[in-house]
Amino acid sequence: MIQSHLAPFYDELLEFRRDIHAHPELSYEEFRTTEKILGFLRNADLAPQALEGTGVVCDVGEGPLVAALRADIDALPLDDLTGTEFASTVPGVAHACGHDIHLSALAGAGRVLSAIHKELPGGLGGRIRMIFQPAEEVTPGGALKVISQGVLADVPRVFAIHCDPNVDVGRVGSRIGPITAAGDTVIIRLSGHGGHTSRPHLTEDLVYALGKLTTDLPATLSRLIDPRHAISLVWGEIRAGHAPNVVPADGFLQGTLRCLDVDGWNQVAEVLPDLVERVTGPYGVDVELEHRRGVPPVVNTEEEVSLLEAAVRDELGPGSVQLTPQSMGGEDFAWYLTNCPGALVRVGTRTPGGITYDIHQGDYLVDERALEMSVRVYTAMALRALGVPWS
Repeated sequence: MIQSHLAPFYDELLEFRRDIHAHPELSYEEFRTTEKILGFLRNADLAPQALEGTGVVCDVGEGPLVAALRADIDALPLDDLTGTEFASTVPGVAHACGHDIHLSALAGAGRVLSAIHKELPGGLGGRIRMIFQPAEEVTPGGALKVISQGVLADVPRVFAIHCDPNVDVGRVGSRIGPITAAGDTVIIRLSGHGGHTSRPHLTEDLVYALGKLTTDLPATLSRLIDPRHAISLVWGEIRAGHAPNVVPADGFLQGTLRCLDVDGWNQVAEVLPDLVERVTGPYGVDVELEHRRGVPPVVNTEEEVSLLEAAVRDELGPGSVQLTPQSMGGEDFAWYLTNCPGALVRVGTRTPGGITYDIHQGDYLVDERALEMSVRVYTAMALRALGVPWS
């Protein structure tokens, strides 16, 4: 049923995805993307509504809300190196995380669901809400802004997909419980009087203090907090000084803090300020800690995982679901799951036997068959939630 309703407009959907890929837009700047989504859904006689700023929400069917489906729509600030004829036309901006697939697949699923609703004597027997969310790539994520606009009102469960270049096209990765990690940003600024490197005892040796923070802070965290939380503090930038014989008066250190569960995430927030003071205390520097809380882990609920796995097997085949490992990456879909149960599933984008790419890289090339598979996964999850037989 799903494929027969998708086939008549699949070529149009493929061109839609390629157009989105060629015209990527950064977080909260997805104005053209929003207009394209609105137009595509209106052509299916749906009634989408633009969200405040950017993003779209659209219901399909009639009656009580049964589930929501979410797709993110923003791109990344990096160059497109894929070399395809539909590569990004915007310098320094690219869809290198598969959001063009996500949003195109959800738009396609909306059309399929609309067609099925019109075809069935009793319709779908309920409503499915489609949420096209902006700004997933910035923390704490556009999900919070979207949720504040009421998109989850009366929604009993919510589902999402994410492209996975480590999984072959035609297969999906799934797991119960945490599937992503919490992700924060840690920024530390040190200041002192500065001085001459021949007299470090007469000033605050700021570079040495930075060095101690760089090594001791991650190590000490791993001793203060249960290692089963898998706390990972990794520095991405450190800078101080401009000359070999000058003790600088200020320095800067920043990195990411990740952990596998909410308990560990909350414990880190409690101990980090005191730990920074303890490490730097002997060196007399002034310390400014900025702990930017990002997103909690996405924790898939058991009932929703069972539903989506059954839907995927019915649609793609009995061997289409595989266990996926928990990722240390962050995903703001987690905020939805603090409001209602739900699950995120990873859709394979790798050509079997082909190159394994990575997301957030300019050369990330998706096997375009993943678009069809993603439409089928979204639609199957919706129909399963509605209780509509289709296979």
